[in-house]
Amino acid sequence: MTLLDSTLAAIGPLDRAAMAAAQARQDLLTKPHGALGRLEAISVQVAGITGRALPHVSNKAVIVMAGDHGVVAEGVSAYPSAVTPQMVLNFLRGGAAINVLARHVGARVLVVDAGVASDIPVQPGLVVKKVAYGTANMRRGPAMTRAQAIQAVEAGIEALQAELAGGLDVVATGDMGIGNTTPSSAIVAAVTGLPVAQVTGRGTGIDGEGLQRKVAIIEDVLRANQPDPHDGLDLLAKVGGFEIGGIAGVILGAAAHRVPVVVDGFISTAAAIIAGLLAPQARDYMISGHKSVEIGHRAALEYLGLVPLVDLDLRLGEGTGAVLGISLVEAACKLLCEMATFDAAGVERRQV
Repeated sequence: MTLLDSTLAAIGPLDRAAMAAAQARQDLLTKPHGALGRLEAISVQVAGITGRALPHVSNKAVIVMAGDHGVVAEGVSAYPSAVTPQMVLNFLRGGAAINVLARHVGARVLVVDAGVASDIPVQPGLVVKKVAYGTANMRRGPAMTRAQAIQAVEAGIEALQAELAGGLDVVATGDMGIGNTTPSSAIVAAVTGLPVAQVTGRGTGIDGEGLQRKVAIIEDVLRANQPDPHDGLDLLAKVGGFEIGGIAGVILGAAAHRVPVVVDGFISTAAAIIAGLLAPQARDYMISGHKSVEIGHRAALEYLGLVPLVDLDLRLGEGTGAVLGISLVEAACKLLCEMATFDAAGVERRQV
């Protein structure tokens, strides 16, 4: 049995007994019934994920998967592929937005080279699981082979498993890869059946002419490759990216080990679609951190049935919105665990 097979086999349903116990406690806390809204629902979901009626969130991590894309040669991005390794080095030096926000919420940052088109010196905080030096130009054929797609997903599973050793109560997904909104739009268009123009945005900031070109290229990609919208590995292999596969693996690994996973923006949600196709039950372990400005993100969220925690007009990626989401997950669990009940506080309950 492969690592992917064993991981998929390990993903089970949420713990309904833990969820019922968490909900019962929520109903006894010193507040009107349901007054904390989605914070209550999040705490109950985390109880079901972890199997603990009183879940705690103290060990936090964000796993940033990095990879390059051959389709950048078609002019789909305002930035060259050389920026991918440069930003990875910025992450490793602690200077990027994800580093600042991770420090803010007390999360460690792990960067995984799943397919950067150049070699990055091995150093603390970097794990090299390079499938290849960037994907192939998917306008000319599949982005990768099916075997490479499996390797990319397993790289994410391995990264998640390695983080478990240091203690892990919640994980956020992050990405780095110039051009990766293009495969993300292709994935969303393929599974939803929506016109490419309705799920394709400006990415790193291309102009109107560039956006039209990007839409036309993605239409070419889908015609050329005909990805199967019901087969996650086929979809990933034909129109995906190595970091997208890696993020899907992080999500699957988290679900298999009963760890809540906060999904970042457009790229991470495209990866979540891959994960959900491979293991539909994995959707129960996902929490959407935020709603991205990228227009395809809304369609991706609706496809998965996920409601984002916040909408801050973010479009950076890196895991920034997901890490902010971790703080809300932690707050939700603290409210469940630390608030007093009516009886403990000596407060009279509502008379029905």
